[in-house]
Amino acid sequence: MEGSKSEKVVQVSSTGSDLYPVETSNEQRVGHVGNADELQRHLGNRQLQLIAIGGSIGTATFVSISSGLLKGGPGSLFLAYTIYTCMLGLVNNCQAEMSSYMPVTGGFIRMSGKWVDEALGFMIGWNFFIYEAILVPFEITALNLVLSYWRDDIPVEAVVAACIVLYFCINAFVVKWYGECEFWLALGKVFLLGMLFSFTFITMVGGNPKKDAYGFRYWKNPGSFAEHITTGPLGRFEGFLGALWSAAFTVVGPEYVSMVAGEVKSPRKYLKQAFKATYARFGLFFIGSALCVGIVVPYNNTTLVEIFSGKASGAGTAAASPYVIAMNNLGIEGLPHVTNALLVTSIFSAGNAYTYYGTRSLYGLAIEGQAPRFLRKCTKAGVPIYCLCITILFPFLAFLNASSGSSKVLTWLTNIITGAQIIDYIVICINFIFFYRACKAQGIDRRTLPYFGRFQPWSAYIPLAFLTCVVTCYGYTTFLPGNFTVDDFFTYYMMLLVDPVLFVGWKLYKKTKFVKASEADLIWDKPLIDAYEDALEEEHVGFWRDVGNMFGKCFMKRKKTDEEK
Repeated sequence: MEGSKSEKVVQVSSTGSDLYPVETSNEQRVGHVGNADELQRHLGNRQLQLIAIGGSIGTATFVSISSGLLKGGPGSLFLAYTIYTCMLGLVNNCQAEMSSYMPVTGGFIRMSGKWVDEALGFMIGWNFFIYEAILVPFEITALNLVLSYWRDDIPVEAVVAACIVLYFCINAFVVKWYGECEFWLALGKVFLLGMLFSFTFITMVGGNPKKDAYGFRYWKNPGSFAEHITTGPLGRFEGFLGALWSAAFTVVGPEYVSMVAGEVKSPRKYLKQAFKATYARFGLFFIGSALCVGIVVPYNNTTLVEIFSGKASGAGTAAASPYVIAMNNLGIEGLPHVTNALLVTSIFSAGNAYTYYGTRSLYGLAIEGQAPRFLRKCTKAGVPIYCLCITILFPFLAFLNASSGSSKVLTWLTNIITGAQIIDYIVICINFIFFYRACKAQGIDRRTLPYFGRFQPWSAYIPLAFLTCVVTCYGYTTFLPGNFTVDDFFTYYMMLLVDPVLFVGWKLYKKTKFVKASEADLIWDKPLIDAYEDALEEEHVGFWRDVGNMFGKCFMKRKKTDEEK
């Protein structure tokens, strides 16, 4: 990278594929040391680890998880989150091997076009971009709701405008500063989870104002498995499905680690560590949350039922959080406000992350020729500025919430992209199956790769089958007698209808073909990345050492300033 003291300037040529010509703000050049594009590798280990956490923990982990408890009960919620998390762990196993081997800009999106079919890359790229871009105004809307927990007269327009300005500023400069912001914001999420887990344990053993050691009482009364829609065994099974659908839109992770691959220092080492740490995050954050939520509040709690049925206000705010409901039931004051304050930072972080991922996915499409060419232009700091400008237009949709009638438009837009996230994981599995076959056909020993995914190719086939069932069946209630409405149908299945059109349309327009295993380009940008890592003189440091170095540098700077005075 130019201007970096820890890296050498290296002349690189690749016989596997041509470097991508990329326009910058002041000249025409080809590639960049470390990448075949103009993104720059500035993200360190600690930033990457916390970005991975920040991308996987959202509002759903603290608030929306209540819907799964309400429908399924604590037993179904725990089982559903455990099963779905295990499936996502298998997906993570697939993406970890591919990204650690080929840490390219655009991550799994460009892998689809390179190793499966160019049309699949086009489809999943726009699927991911639309999903991320529309989630930005959704998170700003959620932020307004959370702020209303304290007072109702906060102007919606002011909050929306402030978020747009902050998101643009954070993402418009060098990616290192985005990484720093997400590092501290993600720390807030980790602190919030730690606080809520501690609250659960302390209060369940009697550490509360009522001296009530309630333990697992709510697993016995009203019970572990709730009935949903119908009664009896079928009702309890449908309750489990309701909890599973909740898990499907709460548990996320591997796709976000993949998307930062083009901007990570020492990518093969640091990405490998980040993907490995994802398994622990899945187990602790998601399964742990499902367990705690089922402990602190019963699924038939009056406040919970009234909020989600619309009879009481508070949906989307801390008031709907099972933890806050439990705090109020136990007569604990002050802690609900702390929870809501940390929710504000959590939601702001989510919107900031979606802005980043939307920008990078659009840039990945541009360098593959699947989005307008002018979007390839980057600043000297390596930021795809035009892609950011396009992405930052979407938060303006949050202004629709200023009027109750217009807010329905944003709600509808958010609803129709619901299935897009699951489709991302399905495509990751497909990518790996083609990658696995290509390695086998070309005689590449996968055990020599930076990350060797075990239990393959079953680690791809099993979640592929499972997630296909989830995305096709999660809207089954629409087809029950007397339940069908056009709005509900499109809410559940819009992206399932749009994505095949994108795939077939691009396939016919470009006359693309599925990539044969023997012809898949497994060289791609490998020579360039190899040369970058060989030239990198910066020492590889672990997460905790990196954190220690950060505080150590701050201390040394402070000491030096004091001495100068």
